[in-house]
Amino acid sequence: MLEKFKAVVIDNQNEKFTREIKEIDTSHLKDGNVLVKIDYSSLNFKDAMILKDGGRIVRKFPFVPGIDFSGTVVESEDDKFKKDDKVILTGFRVGEVYFGGFSQYAKVDANFLIKIPKSLDTHKSMMLGTAGFTALLCSFAVKAKEELLLGEKVKDVLVTGATGGVGSIAIMILSKMGYDVHAVTGKKDKNDYLKDLGAKNIIDRKEFEGESKLLEKGVWDGVVDTVGGVALTKILAQTKPGGIVALPGNAGGIKINTNCMPFVIRGVKLWGIDSSGSSIKRRDFVWNEAAKLIDFSKVQTFTKELSFNELLDVYPKLLKGELSGRTIVNPNK
Repeated sequence: MLEKFKAVVIDNQNEKFTREIKEIDTSHLKDGNVLVKIDYSSLNFKDAMILKDGGRIVRKFPFVPGIDFSGTVVESEDDKFKKDDKVILTGFRVGEVYFGGFSQYAKVDANFLIKIPKSLDTHKSMMLGTAGFTALLCSFAVKAKEELLLGEKVKDVLVTGATGGVGSIAIMILSKMGYDVHAVTGKKDKNDYLKDLGAKNIIDRKEFEGESKLLEKGVWDGVVDTVGGVALTKILAQTKPGGIVALPGNAGGIKINTNCMPFVIRGVKLWGIDSSGSSIKRRDFVWNEAAKLIDFSKVQTFTKELSFNELLDVYPKLLKGELSGRTIVNPNK
């Protein structure tokens, strides 16, 4: 491999935060026991927060961010992986505590990696990335109402933050599962986009603002709420008996003001989705299911591919809610 390679490096010296594309060498890669040549990474909301100012997440500097990547094993000290294996990494605090995917190479713990299923490749894997993996976890959580909990069949599913990476892919998956998907967005110009993904109905996010009753009319069998915050109170009050609300994000705020009634009277389940900490067994199952549930030709239509330079220009738009769909990063572009 090359002794030197490109990476995005953030630093915070004397209270001055910087982000630059630098040439670094292999001596900087001290984490883990598997060296991977990175083909693709992706831009997620957490990445954008870290690129802005560290997001109160990164504690050591200088640092290479990027919470996911796909690529090819170059060297391995672990028997689970050998040279030329194609692998995926999402989460495990890579890009937060350990050097991450905004680089041409990464060295990580073998226990953080899974082999890419034969039905996927490194490009498709990062077209999904952390967002797609999270959307799959959310969708299987909703499906658990009828499969794991042996409840009534799921029919109506609400998806908030519908134009984002998790929301967009969740709509596609849930529609493929046979559910009627109701997409919540404040972007009226995206109605056709959402319907093309499989949304049956588009709802203005303003309908989830304001005060909520202890319980409202039960409407949703399941919910994928990527936003959290104030709207979640009303969503819980509108979820049907035995319904599942999968919560993977908090872009709308970390606080909710709810009550016991949806849980005690209706048995509603609030299912937190921590994609970063999912077990390897769970990851293997979900990634192997991906090709059955994802139309990659459609994902390609809302996926943008960026170089490192473009990444540093674009990430602020994600924080402002001005990006939709998926954004992958090609370190070799």
